[in-house]
Amino acid sequence: MRLVIADCSVDYEGRLKAHLPMATRLLMVKADGSVLIHSDGGSYKPLNWMSPPATLHIDTADDAEFDDDAVERWIVQATKSDDKLLIRIYAKHHESNHQLGIDPGLIKDGVEADLQRLLAEHIETLGEGYRLIRREYPTSIGPVDILARDATGHTVAVELKRRGDIDGVEQLTRYVEQLNRDPQLAPVRGIFAAQLIKPQAKTLAADRGIACVTLDYDALRGIDDTSDKLF
Repeated sequence: MRLVIADCSVDYEGRLKAHLPMATRLLMVKADGSVLIHSDGGSYKPLNWMSPPATLHIDTADDAEFDDDAVERWIVQATKSDDKLLIRIYAKHHESNHQLGIDPGLIKDGVEADLQRLLAEHIETLGEGYRLIRREYPTSIGPVDILARDATGHTVAVELKRRGDIDGVEQLTRYVEQLNRDPQLAPVRGIFAAQLIKPQAKTLAADRGIACVTLDYDALRGIDDTSDKLF
């Protein structure tokens, strides 16, 4: 992981346009190719970012003529679209590189772990004809909660959350991209499943071609017996 604290401005170009005027920010370049721009506020979410796969090209003022006072320009180009991040760096205050190694992944709490187990046991909840391949299917960037096949025999990657937000959709997007590199599994599509899915997550999922499924935890546990209900 590369960490740079710098005075910079950021422009995002592609399906949408966004601009961050010059300020001191943290630039994070991860080993998976993602680039994130953080401020000192706003909790854990970056101000802007580029998800992998992407390429990073850096020009310096010594190598190119800039029309401003920037000392470096970072061009982060998405591999599968025209989306691009242009980061203009005017001064660097810190730069470091760190090898974090392989992360064991998030240890899920009881409810989320139960959701995974119950959905795996009742995989037909996702649709008639679904068959389980494996829980915690390993990839080079972490395990997929559930890998299954649908009624047509196509591979489906399922990411489970109690509360589904855009970070979960981003995580599933990376898993699907990784799995689609395996010719024995491709084509792979994603399903984002949670007890509650935020509207922003649904919008992003639809844009990524990912289906959303809202899960009823009690029904999966067999507590909510719908046969006893009048309505």
